[in-house]
Amino acid sequence: MRLGATIPNFDANTTKGPINFYEWQGDSWCVMFSHPSVFTPVCTTEIGAIASYSNEFKKRGVKVITLSCEKLDSHLDWNADINSYCNIPEDFPYPMVADETRELAIKLDLIDENSKDNPKEAKMVRAVYIIAPDHTVKMLMMYPGLAGRNVDEILRVIDSLQLTSRLKIVATPANWTPGTKVLILPRVKDEELPELFPKGVEKVNLPSGRSYVRTTTDY
Repeated sequence: MRLGATIPNFDANTTKGPINFYEWQGDSWCVMFSHPSVFTPVCTTEIGAIASYSNEFKKRGVKVITLSCEKLDSHLDWNADINSYCNIPEDFPYPMVADETRELAIKLDLIDENSKDNPKEAKMVRAVYIIAPDHTVKMLMMYPGLAGRNVDEILRVIDSLQLTSRLKIVATPANWTPGTKVLILPRVKDEELPELFPKGVEKVNLPSGRSYVRTTTDY
């Protein structure tokens, strides 16, 4: 999978019942997580953290789904551990796909390089895909097995993707957070700025003399 690739449709058994992915996603944004295994410490903390942020995903109109190459019963049993460890006071908020045959892991490119010659025995990598309503991949992250993911960063990227999708003439700078300055794309002409950003634009003076770094909070 690469940026811009289309996630193929699939049918799967999940902890919330069988789904067809395209029907389940509908016209929403989606975050798809993969996990190496159930009943493992890093995955338990991650899935619990993601569950505890469920309201943040809902506010952004984002559906969440996770998957690993384990049996459905194992996922259901694991939910109780996650709810207990992470103090989740309600039913687990999103579906977990049981990809026991690893067919989906192979289709979605979730097998690491060391396991590519024996994918049927491999565990999934620790991946995150942010998927647009048109089913295309807008962001992907691959984590090593021993490093847990940062949910705040995933939400930050969603905010950036949704903003730049809505307002197609800006980009977000390094360490951007909602409400702070955004960058105006170079294709926007200076004479267009007053109409597009009536609250003001700041041009950064650079040694090259080229004013290609233009920022605004008018969005």
